[in-house]
Amino acid sequence: MISTKKLHIAPTMADFDDWQSELAAAVSDIHALFELLNLPTPHTPYAPKKFPLRVPHAFIAKMQQGDMNDPLLQQVLPDIREALPILGYDTDPLAENHHNPIKGLLHKYRSRVLLTVTGACAVHCRYCFRQHFDYAANQPSTHEIEHVVNYIHQHPEIDEVLLSGGDPLSLNNKRLALWLDKLSGIAHISTIRLHTRMPVVLPNRIDEPLLQLFANCQKRLVMVLHINHPNEIDDAFIAKCQKLKDAGVILLNQTVLLSGINDNADTLARLSHALFDAGILPYYLHILDKVQGAAHFDLSIEQAAAIYWQLLELLPGYLVPKLVQELPNRPFKTPIDIHRYVDWQKFDQKSNH
Repeated sequence: MISTKKLHIAPTMADFDDWQSELAAAVSDIHALFELLNLPTPHTPYAPKKFPLRVPHAFIAKMQQGDMNDPLLQQVLPDIREALPILGYDTDPLAENHHNPIKGLLHKYRSRVLLTVTGACAVHCRYCFRQHFDYAANQPSTHEIEHVVNYIHQHPEIDEVLLSGGDPLSLNNKRLALWLDKLSGIAHISTIRLHTRMPVVLPNRIDEPLLQLFANCQKRLVMVLHINHPNEIDDAFIAKCQKLKDAGVILLNQTVLLSGINDNADTLARLSHALFDAGILPYYLHILDKVQGAAHFDLSIEQAAAIYWQLLELLPGYLVPKLVQELPNRPFKTPIDIHRYVDWQKFDQKSNH
């Protein structure tokens, strides 16, 4: 591990032995982060203990030096507004505790289950809807994996398993291989889906042993990435995406609509084009889950719909992600009825000109 003291450029992979040492060196001190970005350190920075700052150097390297409003920095920088109690924002915004029949398994949608295989993430996104989740009570030990597998065996309506957490790629390859092997042995499972931010924030996690593991998997593998801004996509990330595709992994992306980060159609259009150039299909554009501590990122449905109409003007249909909201106790993601929030007269005036 290296010291970040007096460094003004984020280290590269050459400074680390492997992705795990790179992950272990993720920045957790706000003063160190500001020094790396050539920003003046605040006198009394907000430093929460329960959900602290955590961001890998590879992601810091994508941030703009000297820019306090950098859209990547703002996604990870703790903000005092997180401590404000806001009516309507909850510690369990999706009521996941009501759909948790056994340890480590959430069964909210009929044909799919989500497994919380780890509580660890490479980065702490400040709008994370699971920032208050009780991972200690929902992370299966090795012998408890069999309980999860037995539950899936007993529910033949399940044909897809989502590996989540936390971030499933924060598991080492041996542990991840154990999960893939157990799930591959279930005949009625056709698809294993991994929800991850790791290739974006720490591209070197996509190492050759992991790629070989994916290439040998007996089930269809889908990876849903989480990218909110086009600045998150760089050459290193694109190269890793190509390797994933070569290993047979289908790549999709979901974006969270965030105030001050990507709340305009031009940014989202640039993101869709950058994703497609990297071989990733835009999949979902999410309304923010109303988690306690993230209200300052939220937009109204009316604002979201207005942005989405503009996005439809800018993009071909295959590059437009679905605008959805996940609501508690519903058996599906809820599409936003954008027709409720459209000013047709404005569009008619545009077409006449």
